[in-house]
Amino acid sequence: MKHELVVVLDFGGQYNQLIARRVRECNVYCEVHPYTMPLAEIQAKAPIGIIFTGGPNSVYEENAPSIEKEIFSLGIPVLGICYGAQVMAQSLGGVVRTADAAAAREYGKTPTQYSQNSKLFAGLPETGVSWMSHGDYIETPPDGFRVTAKTIACPVAAMEHAEKRLYALQYPPEVNHTEHGISMLRNFLYQVCSAKGDWTMGDYCRDTIQAVREKVGSGKVLLALSGGVDSSVVAALLKRAIGKQLTCIFVDHGLMRKDEGAEVDAVFAGGEIHFVHVDAEARFLQKLAGVTDPERKRKIIGEEFIRVFEEEAKKIGAVDFLAQGTIYPDVIESGLGAAAVIKSHHNVGGLPDFVDFKEIIEPLRLLFKDEVRQLGRELELPEYLVMRQPFPGPGLAIRIIGEITKEKLDILRDADAIFREEIANEGLSSSISQYFAVLTDMRSVGVMGDGRTYDYTLALRGVTTTDFMTADWARIPYDVLDKISVRIVNEVRCINRIVYDITSKPPATIEWE
Repeated sequence: MKHELVVVLDFGGQYNQLIARRVRECNVYCEVHPYTMPLAEIQAKAPIGIIFTGGPNSVYEENAPSIEKEIFSLGIPVLGICYGAQVMAQSLGGVVRTADAAAAREYGKTPTQYSQNSKLFAGLPETGVSWMSHGDYIETPPDGFRVTAKTIACPVAAMEHAEKRLYALQYPPEVNHTEHGISMLRNFLYQVCSAKGDWTMGDYCRDTIQAVREKVGSGKVLLALSGGVDSSVVAALLKRAIGKQLTCIFVDHGLMRKDEGAEVDAVFAGGEIHFVHVDAEARFLQKLAGVTDPERKRKIIGEEFIRVFEEEAKKIGAVDFLAQGTIYPDVIESGLGAAAVIKSHHNVGGLPDFVDFKEIIEPLRLLFKDEVRQLGRELELPEYLVMRQPFPGPGLAIRIIGEITKEKLDILRDADAIFREEIANEGLSSSISQYFAVLTDMRSVGVMGDGRTYDYTLALRGVTTTDFMTADWARIPYDVLDKISVRIVNEVRCINRIVYDITSKPPATIEWE
């Protein structure tokens, strides 16, 4: 099925993925491409609308990112956001200026007045709060445009040429800080672009299953199943599509969270697919013995995983396809010009060279993480798998500071399980993006009963984020932290002190190692 498409042209904005997610939340499919995408390619995709993102540049500077003026004559609706609005203004003869101290330099939540006779603001109040962040501003709109929103300091907070279906906003409607921002995007999609809203996860699920069946035919597919959300959803989808032609190899390196191995077995073992659970704890711990440097831990675990995967794959014999859980942020970060250096997406790079695959199957490559979770529900995966917390490939090895031992792993597993259980009990799971426990290598004196203890300090970490590129520490209520602390100290041996990490990213990272 061919879906309606909106093309998002990226000018280097920090919210490019968020714009795409918001559009899809409105049930309209969209793709993110660099602003340098040729007009012929854009036209060939037959989009119902085009959105320009923000960006860090000034449109009047030499070599600033720009767009071919002809894009505004294609008859396709265009919405320019922030820098994208200024690109539209400059390209069509408007005037963009640098804001001086007395002019239109704005940052933060800003009261804004909206025009009531604009399709973009249909059904919205006359005033609202927009999230401004700009040092340049549109001083004069191009000929034929009218101003449809303004603030005390910004004369053109929004403008439009309704006849040509060209719209511009000086602020990002996609962020939560902008009141009614999602309604503005929805109005652009449905009132201006005449979208029907044909992007649903049920349709995507059915279409993808059929596409996999046609591609694979009678061939065999191999999947490295980690137990994380992405690989679990891929496994469930392929199971639905090709059944016994799929082999899933689950390498249990002994560094999983409490009961995770059993949970993966419960979902995938004994079903239609060939499921291989490899208990490799002993060999991983042997390789990690005495190692304290986090980078060495990562390299040892990665290499040993490859060795185990190689051994098991050889037992299977000829395999036609390799499946992997590539998701859309990986594609974006790997393919948008300079953004490619942010994250080198190459999931196949760590897999054995000896397997001669006919093709790679990536059924999630068009989806964001929240959409992957929706697909998991469509496939009737249990909620504990669908909502599983992000978990690093090296597992608990990088949540234990210092040497890895079986004893430390068991201590951390029990403490982390209590932390996650209490967060769930308090109904906070959906409001905290990631939360976990870290076993430090610090010991301190404590008192339990009438005796002296000298045991480990456990750190708790919780963050809120939209993209995991930056993150703020989660404000977990004190009474909840107190309950967690009391339970861990009383129920988990060798821990006598609990600390909570209140550092954001940056300067810290989300994980400790």
